[in-house]
Amino acid sequence: MGGTGLAPTISPALSTLGGRPNFAQDQSRSSKAGLIGRSIRQQEGETQMALFVLVPGAGGMAWYWHRVVPLIRAAGHEPLAVDLPGDDRRAGLETYADIITRTIAKRSDVILVAQSLAGFTAPLVCARAPVKTVVFVNAMIPKPGETAGAWWQATGAVEAREQAAARRGYATEFDVETYFLHDVPRDVLRNGPQPRDQAETVFGEPCRFERWSEISVHVLAGRDDRFFPIEFQRRVARERLGKEVEEIPGGHLVALSNPEGLTERLLAHC
Repeated sequence: MGGTGLAPTISPALSTLGGRPNFAQDQSRSSKAGLIGRSIRQQEGETQMALFVLVPGAGGMAWYWHRVVPLIRAAGHEPLAVDLPGDDRRAGLETYADIITRTIAKRSDVILVAQSLAGFTAPLVCARAPVKTVVFVNAMIPKPGETAGAWWQATGAVEAREQAAARRGYATEFDVETYFLHDVPRDVLRNGPQPRDQAETVFGEPCRFERWSEISVHVLAGRDDRFFPIEFQRRVARERLGKEVEEIPGGHLVALSNPEGLTERLLAHC
């Protein structure tokens, strides 16, 4: 992917090889108990049903959210995982924003969840649709007018990634298994669809917004993210949004590796 500073495709199904999950069983049980509790409170009328619009990163595959969708639904909310034409050279940020806006339609109880590259689409959607909350997940947080291609140098993303790798003892040169799949269960990847490439178009299109609207914004960051290391995400969130990140166990593809932990944090923002 020339000119982006990004190693190839951010797609959850790039390989049938993956590492073992690195989360303790008690953490999983705790997360599931929390989700059950939230579902019970929802049924008792403590909260209103929200629409979670789940936007994937590069490649645009709605499948990325397939482990989160049933957990949100079980908690009494409505999840909609958006599929984007990531491999279409004619489609850029404006096209993505149009698709997401049509998905939202006239709903006003929308929680927009943006994974990785989807951070560049989020402000465009907020300008067009009645979004009440944005939740970034291991996301690229843009400045007005910035391109996703320029973001890498502007934030120092590649340098931060390489420095974290040197400190923690894994390869500094990007490869999919080391940086994306290290904590994703093998059976999840084995049963996934064929990967979808990300066209270059989106990296050259400016993110045309003036400022962040007056809505609630939250930043979730995977503590074990090797692609966007946690220290890097903390710095970018502070510099660009004046926000502190909420850390959760998991790597860059946290919806695949720790769906319970991610969903619990998403539900906290209803």
